[in-house]
Amino acid sequence: MPDLIALARAVVPENKTAGDPAFGLAEIEFVEAVTYASADELIAMLRVLLDEDWMGLPPWARGLAHRIAVLQRPHDGALLRASAHDRSAFYQDADGITAALLREADRLDGGAPSA
Repeated sequence: MPDLIALARAVVPENKTAGDPAFGLAEIEFVEAVTYASADELIAMLRVLLDEDWMGLPPWARGLAHRIAVLQRPHDGALLRASAHDRSAFYQDADGITAALLREADRLDGGAPSA
């Protein structure tokens, strides 16, 4: 498998060179790698990239990585909650997805509802 962290760094806008298309080869390679990555690989990549520069990884890239990880681990309350909180930083919850992720995380964890 290609180095997911290197591919993710390549889609960070600050790392692109002048004249690169908005969605070019780096993004295609990232999507391909994320599509077939394991949840562990995706979570590790997100931790590294978000620790390096929380705003660096574009919302579409982090959302795709979270979504594929959640599809692989639908019963991981901590992952669902992390995905919901990350999503809420960039999108209004007009479609109810963030709220649904938090409700499911609360149900799985058997705890009090998230704020």
